[in-house]
Amino acid sequence: MSNVRRIAIARIWHEANSFNPVLTTLDDFRRREWTKGEDALIQARDTATELGGLVKFLDDHPHWQTTVSRCTSAPPLGPVTSDAIQAITEEILEDLAGVNWDGVYLSLHGAMVAEGDLSPDYSFLTAVRKAIGPTPVLAVSFDMHACLDPSLIKSADIMSGYHTYPHVDMDAAAIRALSAMERALETGQRPQIALRQLDFLPLSHGMRTDKGPMAELVAMGKTECTTEGLEDVSLFGGFAYADTPNTRAIVTATYIPGIDPEPTISRLSAAYMARRKEFGITLPDAATAITKAVSDLDSGASWPIALVDPADNPLSGGIGDTTAQFRALVDADPDYPTVFCFFYDPELTQKAHQLGEGAAISCALGGRIMPEFGPPVLFEGIVEHLTDGQFRNRGPMEFGRQIDLGRTAVLRRGQMRVVISETCQSANDPAWCDLHGIDLNEVAIFAIKAKNHFRASFQELCAQIVDLDCPGLAPIDLSTLPYRKIPPAFF
Repeated sequence: MSNVRRIAIARIWHEANSFNPVLTTLDDFRRREWTKGEDALIQARDTATELGGLVKFLDDHPHWQTTVSRCTSAPPLGPVTSDAIQAITEEILEDLAGVNWDGVYLSLHGAMVAEGDLSPDYSFLTAVRKAIGPTPVLAVSFDMHACLDPSLIKSADIMSGYHTYPHVDMDAAAIRALSAMERALETGQRPQIALRQLDFLPLSHGMRTDKGPMAELVAMGKTECTTEGLEDVSLFGGFAYADTPNTRAIVTATYIPGIDPEPTISRLSAAYMARRKEFGITLPDAATAITKAVSDLDSGASWPIALVDPADNPLSGGIGDTTAQFRALVDADPDYPTVFCFFYDPELTQKAHQLGEGAAISCALGGRIMPEFGPPVLFEGIVEHLTDGQFRNRGPMEFGRQIDLGRTAVLRRGQMRVVISETCQSANDPAWCDLHGIDLNEVAIFAIKAKNHFRASFQELCAQIVDLDCPGLAPIDLSTLPYRKIPPAFF
């Protein structure tokens, strides 16, 4: 029978857009995910998340005795305030200190930026290692868009990243890391991590793993992992909108003593660089895409056609406030049922709730945070529907996770409906449509601020998905951003 394992768990998951002026506060973490202890495991059960993977693993490994410290995440906004990261870190370190752990598992994103710290994930890992001492096995999972400081290999023993984009294998990434920890504890062989940074920053728009260069690289990594006897092989693209010295493509391998990871690292690094140009894309502007969509509909095209604005995608640190796509839609005035998702505007949402359903509303939409990405657009209509913003994901990405958008409102003018909300969060799950009373079968044009994660649930629900090139904080033309830490030669 296996020996009892004494394991600690913690989670800080955040991706920061360095150019977003809206800082991420402790309240943002508390609103999205704020769990601890047994409650964290109860909430995570049957969800496609890292903690959901942990629960699955624990069901199969009853000899693991786990202590779950703070587990939290926040939407990708601007950098995290120093007060927030300090409060979360201190709570976790206090829980870890003074205990003889066999192992510690951390669920991190890897692309967090904080006030005064361009690599807080690394700072946190270093602090955790200091708190637990040199003996416990330290395993960590990361998002595929992590910006990894090479020095982290001095603190962590095991690393596993997501292998899918859209990220539908969060639970699997956790299970890979936990399984490697169990093998290490069984055999007494402490793994090590090899990590190589590349002088290249791939555009995340071209990183989907259903096809294309990233799909090929991930497949190569899985083959290398098996044939070379490695514990894990993961490829990272960095998060292009986090302006840090570690924002770039990265290849990693976790290995046990006696196995040389360098041949694998070298082959995958060469393959990554050889595909550099394949990550670049071009997209139509909003007016061109809308004109074509209307033409397609006039010719009998199936509904709905999704028009996706990735430059203001909240999961890329967008502000949910740019107006180029919406203005082009208003100017085109398509004679078809249209849904626009969304504008982040807490004050306007509050006003809509005060007015009530059926009330007339006159307002300005968007352009309140960074009007340089488009001035506000005047809107007159009615408040059609009000919600509390609560739903549970039913699509494959983060399946089962409870979502809190804050209050939302559906405004309507003619055949156009516009959703506004109290928080800046992506609509990447069909349960979002259910919440707002939207039947996609009755929508011709679905205009949305989103990116690749949108496809996980909506690829099969939309007749077409067309990405647009709009101004915003997450553009395809990285040269438009005022980078200070990333050399232009990288992109």
